[in-house]
Amino acid sequence: MQIEQLQINKIDNPYKVSSVEVGQHFYWQIGNFQVHAQVLITSLIVVTILVALPATTTGKLQSIPKGTQNLIEYVLESIRDLTRTQMGEEEYRSWVPFIGTMFPFIFVSNWSGALFPWRIIHLPHGELAAPTNDINTTVALALLTSIAYFYAGLHKRGFSYSGKYIQPTPILLPINILEDFTKPLSLSFRLFGNILADELVVAVPVSLVPLIVPVPMMLLGSFTSAIQALIFATLAAAYIGESMEGHH
Repeated sequence: MQIEQLQINKIDNPYKVSSVEVGQHFYWQIGNFQVHAQVLITSLIVVTILVALPATTTGKLQSIPKGTQNLIEYVLESIRDLTRTQMGEEEYRSWVPFIGTMFPFIFVSNWSGALFPWRIIHLPHGELAAPTNDINTTVALALLTSIAYFYAGLHKRGFSYSGKYIQPTPILLPINILEDFTKPLSLSFRLFGNILADELVVAVPVSLVPLIVPVPMMLLGSFTSAIQALIFATLAAAYIGESMEGHH
């Protein structure tokens, strides 16, 4: 293990700005790589929940769903409807697994930050928080969406997909290219900013009045977290559906 802290006032080389970190962070040294342990721990917890929940539920499926099986089927139907709405009846089926992975991960990650008392788990440096409270996580999710976006367009339309950059006129080529760069930026910073703001809004009342008063804030945070997961999944499906338009 290795713990590293970098103070902003020690940056004497402008090319090292990318290494600036706010606060203290806990790292694991795995081979030649340094892993942000805080995010890895919380991400593994979220993934464990997502794997364990359906695994324990689908062991004995019932023709008339009850309890957790009913919840899982409802979530699946909602994801299928969302994907169908954004991509169309012909194309949506192959993308349900992708959207169905993105939405639950973001949803549970956001809720873990709003409801789970991560601060009771003490680390040598820093503290645990929702995975989506880290910009690296949201950027990774946005980049996966961009990769899926380009793959869908090239897979369905071939090289004619590049023709969209000069539509309706070649003059708009720089703007159309810039648009593809702003989509992942928008996705990542929207999610990161909202989740970070929600956790800060809850943290201040909790530090001042630990009982009762923060509860409405936590409920509001859980509602906002669910909305942000829905927005991300909807935009991801819409971008992928948009890239496949024009295929005949």
